[in-house]
Amino acid sequence: MSEEHTEAIQAMEAPTVEQLEAELKKEQYRHNYGRVLRSTAFSLLVVAAVAVLVAVLLLPVLQINGTSMTETLQDGDIVVAISNSKFKTGDVIAFYYNNNILVKRVIAAAGDWVDIDGEGNVYVNGELLDEPYITEKSYGNCDIELPYQVPDGKCFVMGDHRATSIDSRNTAVGCISDSGVVGKIMFRVWPLEEIGIVN
Repeated sequence: MSEEHTEAIQAMEAPTVEQLEAELKKEQYRHNYGRVLRSTAFSLLVVAAVAVLVAVLLLPVLQINGTSMTETLQDGDIVVAISNSKFKTGDVIAFYYNNNILVKRVIAAAGDWVDIDGEGNVYVNGELLDEPYITEKSYGNCDIELPYQVPDGKCFVMGDHRATSIDSRNTAVGCISDSGVVGKIMFRVWPLEEIGIVN
């Protein structure tokens, strides 16, 4: 092998300092890029997991189906409930019923006596309820014996659209167990023009 050929091979095999620095920079960039990518993916995964937990456990997001709560809530509205929130008469709650989630208004608590007259006026413990959220009163689909006492650990619920709502007035639904309550409906988030607190 000639001396010139040997020198050419050595020149090809020995990179310059500049080439080494450039290659080192490339490797550092690749390493940093991979680390940032893994860190970003992990952060997004954690944020998504936390968001799912919050949505399921603390702030369930629900879509209203049907007309039993008009005029307060419309079919297609999207609302947020607060889990583990104390609720009282007059509050709108979501609860489990036959593997579905229904939304109704709390009318009476455990131990209260409920009575409804032929015109749809509702009395709790002998007092007429002031119901400004009702646009039209109706006796509705009522097959329970009135006056009716709400059992322990339960609440009596009714939809705001009394003529069509199937609720605690009917034995098909009955009173709602406190443990079956998903949460108290607090905010409407859709449609945007109706966004705000649910009364």
